[in-house]
Amino acid sequence: MRKSGILLHISSLPSKYGIGTFGEEAYEFVDFLKESGQCLWQILPIGPTSYGDSPYQSPSTYAGNPYFIDFDLLAGDGLLEEEEYKCYYWGNDETDIDYATIYNNRFKVLELAYKRGWERDRSQVERFFKENEYWLSDYSLFMAVKEHFQMKSFLKWDEDIRLRSPQAMERYKEMLSDRIKFHVYIQYLFYEQWINLKEYANLNNIKIIGDIPIYVAEDSADAWANPEVFMLDENRIPIQVAGCPPDAFSDDGQLWGNPLYDWESLKKENFKWWINRIKGASKLYDVVRVDHFRAFASFYAIEYGAKNARIGEWKKAYGSELFKLVKEQMPDIKIIAEDLGFLTDDVYELMEEVGFPGMKILLFAFGADGDSEFIPYKINENSIAYIGTHDNDTFIGWWENADPKEKELAIRYMNLTEEEGLNWGIIRTLFGTKAEATIVQLQDILGLDNEARMNLPSTIGTNWRWRVKKEYLTKSLADKLYILTKTFGRLGE
Repeated sequence: MRKSGILLHISSLPSKYGIGTFGEEAYEFVDFLKESGQCLWQILPIGPTSYGDSPYQSPSTYAGNPYFIDFDLLAGDGLLEEEEYKCYYWGNDETDIDYATIYNNRFKVLELAYKRGWERDRSQVERFFKENEYWLSDYSLFMAVKEHFQMKSFLKWDEDIRLRSPQAMERYKEMLSDRIKFHVYIQYLFYEQWINLKEYANLNNIKIIGDIPIYVAEDSADAWANPEVFMLDENRIPIQVAGCPPDAFSDDGQLWGNPLYDWESLKKENFKWWINRIKGASKLYDVVRVDHFRAFASFYAIEYGAKNARIGEWKKAYGSELFKLVKEQMPDIKIIAEDLGFLTDDVYELMEEVGFPGMKILLFAFGADGDSEFIPYKINENSIAYIGTHDNDTFIGWWENADPKEKELAIRYMNLTEEEGLNWGIIRTLFGTKAEATIVQLQDILGLDNEARMNLPSTIGTNWRWRVKKEYLTKSLADKLYILTKTFGRLGE
């Protein structure tokens, strides 16, 4: 069944309170998707963010981002008064996210909801905690202790709690019981609002594509509570960290800094940690996109403390054995493998073995030789085709900076014209491929340049900030997209 969808993260939705949420505008975006003939909504990871604001660097692989909890919904539930959140400054640019302001003010409002709601909702919260205790117990304690140590990395905590001595664990649980309950309650609110939004999307025949980052953050509840899963020394400090080697885009490569997995240890436990993680994601999303899939075949390891990613070594992973178990235990799970980047024979072999659809990027198709694996006629049915992802230029941004020979081939191949609109020409071409599904960033549907780019890898400070203006999501835009979607048989019917 051919289908199409839109890539737009929750944070990029319109909102009166500085960042997109699970509120009214999210439901209206589902309506826009339906009206425009789309049946897929792809989002980025929805976990909490920390330094750098990246959804791919989260203190938990399971927890939800408190920023996405909608205040108006809480007010409707009797947990807030409107003046308690409308009185705060949330930023002065409706197309941008002021993360410092969000961080400083949002938790003050959520504190009020917690104080009103904990006793009222206790039975539901206790049921939620019991269902999620396998991760929520560690996460809520981790966040409470982190606050106790002025938000320092757990590597800088006192040794007894950093190394989780039983006596220290009990002492901090008792001392910080109120803060632990706060973080449990916030997760309860997050999950309640997210599940309601997802159910609304599903009722309108919209499936959610969610994202699992390949790695966890160095400063995370996962690394603190499960040190045996990672390549850490006896003090919980990473031995080697993740990244990518130098390539045509970066002379220094990409130094991500995440702790790497101890695949031997994972194998001894029948990959229980990863199985649980994928099961958790499958409850949140209809389709799971697995980030940096090549690292399940082999991964690039850089010495901890290195200044860049120039020097590293490739090491073997056990993705074949892991995903064999995934298929046995979750036979109905839908997975997309993000098979981009530097690929080697072992990656191609793993992709063929697991059979998951991979990703094809049209922005990479028009190199001067015209023989890219991403050229539209080479895209096969077992693929998810994109113009670009959150890590790429927008199409107009790419066009403004592209090599003249690439632009010439793109014009000739796609019959691009100003009259049609350059962005609509590449969307037309994308929809015409054999790929089972196509996903377009909303920025490309709107024809925006790199001012609307979501992320520039290996940089911090200006990423993950873009938001769409509510007035851009018009009926005429939905109608135009619907006609194109129907023309190429992508209504998912």
